Amino acid sequence: MRTSIIRRGPHPVGAHPLSPSGRAPGSPPRGPSPGRPPARGRRPRGRRAAGALLAVAALLLPGCAVSGSTTEVSLAGALPSRTPEALAPYYAQEPRWRECATAGFQCATLRAPLDYGRPGSGDVKLAVARKKATGPGRRLGSLLVNPGGPGGSAIGYLQSYAGVGYPDEVRARYDLVAVDPRGVARSEAVRCLDGARMDAYTRTDVTPDEQRERQALVASFKEFGKGCASRSERVLPHVSTVEAARDMDLVRAALGDRRLTFVGASYGTFLGATYAGLFPARVGRLVLDGALDPSLPARRMNTDQTAGFEAAFASFAKDCVRRSSCPLGRSAAQAGPRLKEFFRALDRAPVPAAKGGRELGEALARTGVIAAMYDEGTWPRLRSALTAAMDERDGSRLLALSDGYYERGADGEYGNLMFANAAVNCLDLPAAFTSPDEVEVALPDFEAASPVFGEGLAWSALNCAYWPVPATGAPRRIEARGAAPILVVGTTRDPATPYRWSEALADQLASGVLLTYDGDGHTAYGRGSTCVDSVIDRYLLTGTPPADGKRCS
Repeated sequence: MRTSIIRRGPHPVGAHPLSPSGRAPGSPPRGPSPGRPPARGRRPRGRRAAGALLAVAALLLPGCAVSGSTTEVSLAGALPSRTPEALAPYYAQEPRWRECATAGFQCATLRAPLDYGRPGSGDVKLAVARKKATGPGRRLGSLLVNPGGPGGSAIGYLQSYAGVGYPDEVRARYDLVAVDPRGVARSEAVRCLDGARMDAYTRTDVTPDEQRERQALVASFKEFGKGCASRSERVLPHVSTVEAARDMDLVRAALGDRRLTFVGASYGTFLGATYAGLFPARVGRLVLDGALDPSLPARRMNTDQTAGFEAAFASFAKDCVRRSSCPLGRSAAQAGPRLKEFFRALDRAPVPAAKGGRELGEALARTGVIAAMYDEGTWPRLRSALTAAMDERDGSRLLALSDGYYERGADGEYGNLMFANAAVNCLDLPAAFTSPDEVEVALPDFEAASPVFGEGLAWSALNCAYWPVPATGAPRRIEARGAAPILVVGTTRDPATPYRWSEALADQLASGVLLTYDGDGHTAYGRGSTCVDSVIDRYLLTGTPPADGKRCS
């Protein structure tokens, strides 16, 4: 796995993304087919975390003051409420809506300054889509959605799920709107490697046993970064979360809304919280589901997420061993050691995985297993995939889970997700590690957090050490004083965004209200809890949050 942990998937900050696409790992790149929305309770989510931690990067916002501790950066003040003259033309834009290729949706393109510090030095194009309110009832304005990542396409999520799968009463009163953040999908996408080179990158051993393998891993990170620099030179220094949040304010103004109403999942919670810190007076109704803690440095985020995946695997193992089809033994205590031995066997000798000569090695197998940890609905598929690989030497099913995580198409080419994920994560936070020696020192902490996944996730977190653009962000608290009530939602056994991150963000935000879902899986809204869904729907429709600390199951 390679990405930065946070998007909705399985990798450490700067290595693999959390799952950003807003869909379950292994599902089609754009989620369910149009016209076939998933049943309520099976909503796609941001995904990808392990190697990239869905981009939990916390950027140093303008106006931030840094104290002595790297974890004590606090928001000293929001941006001025008055729009600077240089930005006035951007705020005065009116979208020219046209029919999207997907029926029932409208699309438009807006401009944003490539560099907010130099508004006249060039623009970046932002792709926007909407599904107009269906009625009846008074229209409440626009509701922006973001599925996570970083790197997940908000437009893909809107068109494949939210525009048809959000509750009827919400779709009746709101225009549902999505903007692909700069560098993502339709908004001047970051590109890094072609399909063949990306295949090699995803196969690279992330549990090096010797100096030669360590050098190969470092070389793969360097090649990835150089590819991004050569193919995306113009936009690469300007895809931070702070800039994406400022873009959202341009979109809000273009839509004619006085305040922003927003539902963000996984990395989308960091995007929403960053917006609140910059523009507290413009906060409307914000739902931050599966939250990140912006005060944490990258290494701590990675170890926290590593522990989250271990907890998710423990839940999977308990479920698996109760079934005769489980290939990991008859007791939960056997499951972890057996899986680790399977990984070691693949490190020695990969197994056939698909036509065309592809094989399943340790790195791809680890990614496939972690991908299935995002949603307990994927557990049966993982059991079947492990059985086929372990007992029948058929790695094709586990490889398919890995391919879904990486957004690898049948043609061997990759979506933009992993490229954007690394680009955002490596800008948002200083690297978790700066050298292989630092990883070696930290390995005991990662392996204590997860005996099964710790070693691989620790090494995956080395990727930002070789990023071609220096980080512009830093860990910081976000308080957003003066903002309207902000609803933070946390799931107790969330693998990618641990529950304590939601507790921390709700505590930091001056107007934060915490809603707890006692359950498994990544994020809570639309997972089948009538309690969670009704609380969030009521907040969106009336502006009334629940009592702080409310719990649902």
